[in-house]
Parts: sequence; structure tokens; C-alpha cells
Amino acid sequence: MSTDTPTIVLVGHGMVGQRFLEALAERGLTATHRVVVLCEEPRPAYDRVQLTSYFSGKTPEDLSMTDMRFIEDHGIELRVGDPAETIDREARKVTARSGLVVDYDVLVLATGSYPFVPPVPGKDAEGCFVYRTIEDLLAIEEYAKKATTGAVVGGGLLGLEAAGALKGLGLTSHIVEFAPRLMPVQVDEGGGAALLRTIEEMGLSVHTGVGTQEIIVGEDGAVTGMKLSDGSELATDMVVFSAGVRPRDQLARDCGLTVGERGGISVDEQCRTVNDPHVFAIGECALAADGRVYGLVAPGYEQAETAAATIAADEEAAFTGADLSTKLKLLGVDVASFGDAHGTAEDCLDVVYSDSRAGLYKKLVIGRDGTLLGGILVGDAEAYGTLRALTGSVPPVAPESLVLPAGAGSGAQLGPSALPDDAIICSCHNVSKGTIRGAVTEHQCTTVPEVKKCTKAGTGCGSCVKVLGQLVNAELEAGGIEVDKGLCGCFSQTREELYEIVLALRINSYQDLLDRHGREEARGGDGCEICKPAVASIIASLAPAIGASGYVLDGEQAALQDTNDHFLANLQKNGSYSVVPRIPGGEIAPEKLIVIGEIARDFGLYTKITGGQRIDMFGARVEQLPLIWARLVDAGFESGHAYGKSLRTVKSCVGQTWCRYGVQDSVRMAIDLELRYRGLRSPHKLKSAVSGCQRECAEAQSKDFGVIATANGWNLYVGGNGGATPRHADLLAQDLSDAELVRLIDRFLMFYIRTADRLERTSTWLERIPGGLEHVRDVVVHDSLGICDELEKLMQAHVAHYRDEWAETINDPEKLARFVSFVNAPDTPDPVVAFVPERDQMKPDLPLLSIGMRPAEDVLEGSAQR
Repeated sequence: MSTDTPTIVLVGHGMVGQRFLEALAERGLTATHRVVVLCEEPRPAYDRVQLTSYFSGKTPEDLSMTDMRFIEDHGIELRVGDPAETIDREARKVTARSGLVVDYDVLVLATGSYPFVPPVPGKDAEGCFVYRTIEDLLAIEEYAKKATTGAVVGGGLLGLEAAGALKGLGLTSHIVEFAPRLMPVQVDEGGGAALLRTIEEMGLSVHTGVGTQEIIVGEDGAVTGMKLSDGSELATDMVVFSAGVRPRDQLARDCGLTVGERGGISVDEQCRTVNDPHVFAIGECALAADGRVYGLVAPGYEQAETAAATIAADEEAAFTGADLSTKLKLLGVDVASFGDAHGTAEDCLDVVYSDSRAGLYKKLVIGRDGTLLGGILVGDAEAYGTLRALTGSVPPVAPESLVLPAGAGSGAQLGPSALPDDAIICSCHNVSKGTIRGAVTEHQCTTVPEVKKCTKAGTGCGSCVKVLGQLVNAELEAGGIEVDKGLCGCFSQTREELYEIVLALRINSYQDLLDRHGREEARGGDGCEICKPAVASIIASLAPAIGASGYVLDGEQAALQDTNDHFLANLQKNGSYSVVPRIPGGEIAPEKLIVIGEIARDFGLYTKITGGQRIDMFGARVEQLPLIWARLVDAGFESGHAYGKSLRTVKSCVGQTWCRYGVQDSVRMAIDLELRYRGLRSPHKLKSAVSGCQRECAEAQSKDFGVIATANGWNLYVGGNGGATPRHADLLAQDLSDAELVRLIDRFLMFYIRTADRLERTSTWLERIPGGLEHVRDVVVHDSLGICDELEKLMQAHVAHYRDEWAETINDPEKLARFVSFVNAPDTPDPVVAFVPERDQMKPDLPLLSIGMRPAEDVLEGSAQR
């Protein structure tokens, strides 16, 4: 026990430990107490929730949650790599690994958890890893350089993330889960089935209902495979255990603190240990008063705040339980569960919407009195924030309308305005809607960052940030405060308003637009990376009408483009580019197939058939692009615009020409549409498809505009979307002739280009635009605004003035000069762009990429990489 300034010792410095320090500072305790932190890991607290983002390019520094200025300003003694090894509760002393002995008045244990590794033979072999810390990830990344196949034991949250990481490292990946479905804690059988289908479509192999019996080890002591409980064997070069966690309570056990039968340091509602009032436990190491060990960060934060408040003599502080709702994006798939997700309440009812083809599963659990008790969302968790906040109340609309996707009948879109003030918006920090409204009305916060700082809402997992923004804007508008909806800091106008200005005044220069209509402080400047490509897209869309060049590398336009448009190709992870020639409707002659094969062979490119019925060639160095294009153009190909915010593809089935079910010539229509709209620049990419009958083999209802044949013509669907947030397209018009179909698509696309926000897909635009589908139908079909003639003329001008960007480039020596890796050494290839063989093709050299930068001796002095 200390005799001078009272001392608080924190053992462990993870996310919960850092939140405890912040709570101490907020209550002024860092000014009155000495605070010592003993941290086992070699680095301060970092965001473990976002751990997997390391494999997407984030550095350990990016993941850090520790502001060292905060540590210094509050006089906190942070000792990393120096964990506590013993506790003498009678003398109130903690001894660290370094030999440091610290007296304490208050001891707080935040030691977290450790990964559970099943006690199977071979578990300690070379090539076996756990997935818990940054150091674990660094070790996995290093070992993966010499592996081709990886297996993850555990199909829970971290298990799926680990499998995605292995896949991202170039390994064939397997998931082994003992339960009959993936994520058994969070989702039910239906949700697990939807998740399984989506994950298997990503190329991962899933083995559910089987356990790991043995890790097979080779003569060199390294992993060579796994034996499973069903008698099968799985060949693998490395194994990652992600089979759950256990509380790290050994330190507490050693000093005689009470622990639960299944682990966890027993604490009361104030987070004090039950047999020592001077010792607290928070986070995953604590067995809370309700008998649960909480493995989520939000309850840990609540415990941290409770402990700090209790130390500050707040008698009302208590932790009695927590919301276990979660929303995650696993392998690109939205997964969320909230409340009584599995329907354990008596006499509860389930309301379910399931679309296995789209990977969608939504279930709401409803009480007999209509109260929303909980739910599960897989594939589309857009409504999570609102639904979670409504849990425990009777929703203002019928439950079935809450699970139907937009465009599927009577789906309801409830916004934050429907929530009561006591609804919890941010579960990480227990922030209600009323508190957020108060930050705007009482504390004069006018932006989301200001509200975050004032309330801490949105600073945890981040799943509530979208709802937070909607609430802030709604509250500002309700108070008569004008909300800045400008495109960026350079323009106070929206993208739609800039489009109208450019069209009406025939402005064909970004600089002219900025100088005449930009914010006062931005005029005469260079603009920003938000508005430059957005304005470039507007000018390109309107080029024939405003007298501008439609060629994106012409003059000023070239400097406005994003990286992909800048080189008319898609930049890949190792600095190489992919080349995607247009194959209208997916139809290609054998001679052209041979040309693509010869080019790929001659330039050593990786080839893959895309989901859009094209052939993608990967691995081209920037200086090779014009050479590849020249051969493609000579063979009759043109740019597929895979790099641009423009039309990508119009897929098709074989239609009535070949298929016995087909009722129209879908291939001909797809080719006609793709050639008509090729090169059309838009706020976001455009995808389309034409199906020759109602069997819908081309998946037209998942496209921005989709066409389905009928016996009487064509049905036109709009606003569909696949990807991470799927949406069924809405029927705009039916039984159209060829001419009627083209005319309506012309109008629809130009109206979308005219009114959409920057980087807004048609699906999002259709839901956002006032009046939704009915308004769009009134404008496009019934010409309610009297603009259809103008829309058609704008499209006709685009069609008449189309030019292939690849052909334009290879015929312009000045433009060709940009296609080099180093401007001062144009004949020198980038040494980082290297490949290794795989499956009779090649892939990026991942070990070379992991260096992060080329060796100093290989950098050309004074070089400027383009």
C-alpha cells in the first residue's frame, strides 16, 4: 500500500484498459492519483476489433488507440512489454516481469482473454498459430509465404476473419467448425445457411459438423494436414486456431481471488472482486455479477466506466449486464444479431425473409403483444441501427414490412426519427438518441465529429455512425440551422446542382467551375480529391452537349482522374494493372478468344473469367499497357471500362436462339444495349443484364438496369445491386417493344446521372430520391417534369460521339509518354512488380510485397513513381 499519492495500478492495456484510463481522466483521478500501467504486449492498446484490417493495408500504427500525448499529459506511467507476474494482496504490491515492484491502493485487472486451443495431438507443431494479437498476425503473414493451403479451426467471428486473411495471403482456405453451422452463437440455422452459401461462393471451403481430432505433422515437425472427426483428412500447410477464448485469470487465481467454475474473476456490480475491495476486474477476464463473461468490447467499456466511477466514489455506478448486439462485416458479408436473436422468450413468433440466391436472411423475433424482441440479419444489415434501437418496443409498422428488402413489395424504411429518445444508438458507449440530440441543441455541436467528441457515440465499433449522421442533420434542420450539403470543402453545391450549372452554362473546365462557383476560399486553388474526379465525371457525361472533349486523358481532364482512370486500367495490389476488353453481351468468336490467349501468353498475364462474362488479364506493368491495347484494338476489341465509373457489362443468357425456354433474343438485346451505353460516365459504375425468359439466368434483377423477356416484349427493372449490400431491382415498366425499352433506359440513365450524389449507386439513389420509384416512374415513363426530350437528346449525343479510349491513347504519342513507372527512367520497370508461379499461371510475389518498400539500393535517385 502506498503512503504518499494514492496509486492505481492497471494490469493490461487493451481496448478496455485504455477506456478505463480515459474514464479516470474524465473524472479527474489522473490528477489526484499516480497511475501505473503494466502491459504485456510490446505495444500500447490497439483496435483488436479491426485486427484483420492489417491484411487490407492498415499498419499497427493505424490500429493504435493510444494517443501518447494523452498518456504524457495525464502523467500515466505506461510500461509496455512488462506484464505483472505476481500480486501480494496482503502487502498490496504488484511485481512486474522486469522486477519492478509497485505499491497500490487500487488494483484493476484488465488481462483480457487467451485463445482456446483444443487439446489435440500436434497442436504445438510448426505451422500452428492462434489469431489474437498483432504479433500473431505478423507470424501468420511470415509463415504463409511458404504455404499454399491454410485451415482455420473455428467458424465464429474471428475464425471467419482468419480464413479471409489466409485467402487474402494467397492460400487455399478451409474453415472447420464443430457446430452444424457457421457463427453458431450469433445466427440461427437459416442465417448460417445464407452465410455458408455466400462464403463458399467466395472460394472458401467450409466443413461444419466436424471436429479436429489431430494435427498431422511431417518428419520435419511442420504441419502437413488434419484428421477430422468424420474420419476424413484435410491436407494443409498451416493451421490457425480460432475456437473461442477463455478469461485470463491465472494471476487472480495465484493470489487467491475468487474465480468462476468455468473461469473469470468474480466481481460485484461495481466490478470489485468479491473477496478484495481493493481489486477490480474489467473486460474479458471478469465474471460479472450476472454470472456472465462478456467477450464484446461494448460491455467491457461499460465495466471500465463503472470501475472508474466507483473509484471516484460514485455510489450509483453499477454494471448489471449489457446488450450483446453485434454488427460485423465478415469477408465482405454484413452479419448482425440483436436482442433475443434465437427466440428464447416464451410464445414469441418469428418473421422471416430469406433469399438464398442473393445470400439474404432476415429474422425478427416478435412477442405476442407485438414487441420487437430481437433479430438476425445476414447479407443486408442496413436496418440494424434502427431495429436494435427499437428492440423492447412495438415498432410503428408491421414487422413483416421491416424485413422485406426495398423494392420487394411493402418494405418500410424506418429512419432514426421513428426512434424514442431513450433508444440506445451507440451500444459501445451506451449513448441514447436523446443524448445525441442534446449534443446538438445544448452543446451546439453541428457535425458528426463534434458529436462524437461530445458524447463518444460512434467511437467504438463504428456501426452507429450512419444513424448518428442522420440524427445530427435532422436535429440541425429541425432547429432551423442550415446543413451544409456541399459536395466538399471546395463547393457548397451538391453534385446534382453542379451538374445543372455545368449543363446550363456549358462549363467545360474544372478550373473555370471552381473559380466561378466554388466556395470563396477555394477559388483560385487546386481543388481536392473529392471534387476533381466528381466534376471530371460530370464533364465527361455531358461532353458533347457542352463542347468538351469526352476523352478523359485530354488536357485538364487527365489531371482530375482517379488512379484507375489515369491509366485506363485497374490498379492491383502489387502495382500491376489488369486489362479487360469489352465483350458485348458475353458473346465472343473463337478467333478473338485465341487473340486474348496469345496476348496473355506473350505478356505473361494471369487470366480469369469474370462474373460479368468477360475475360480479365492481370499482371500488366504500366509500360506494357499500350502494347497490349494495340494488339487488342487490331483484333477488333475496345476498352471494357472496367476501371471507370461507367457502364461495365450487359450480361446475357443465350435466349431463344439456343434455349428451349427462351422467348426473346436476349443476346442481341444485350449486345445492342452494351454498345449503346459503352463509355457512359456516371456517378458510380453501371451493370446490366438481359434474361431471355422468366427463369432469369442472367440475374437481371440484381443490376442497375435489368431486362427480362416476356412473350409480349421486355420488362425493365431498375435500381438493383449485388455486392455487399444486395437489393432487388424494381419493375419500372413491362411488355415493352425494343424501341420503347431503349427509350426508357436512355431516360432512366440520364436522369440518374443528373440527380445522383457522388459515388451513389442506382440502388441507393432510388431509395434516397424523394418519392422513390414512383417519382422516377413519373419522370421517366410519364414525363411529369417535361425533361424526357432533353434526356433523350443527351443520350443521343453520347452515342454519336463515343470514342474508344484505348484506341485514342495508342494513336497519341504525347499520351503514351505517361505510361512509365519512373519519369526519369522510362525504360526501367518497377522492381516491386514481380510474380511467382501458381496453378499453371502466376500470382503477385507476396513476400516481396510484404517488405512494404523496395530496397534502398534499388530506388532510382530522383525518381518519381507515377
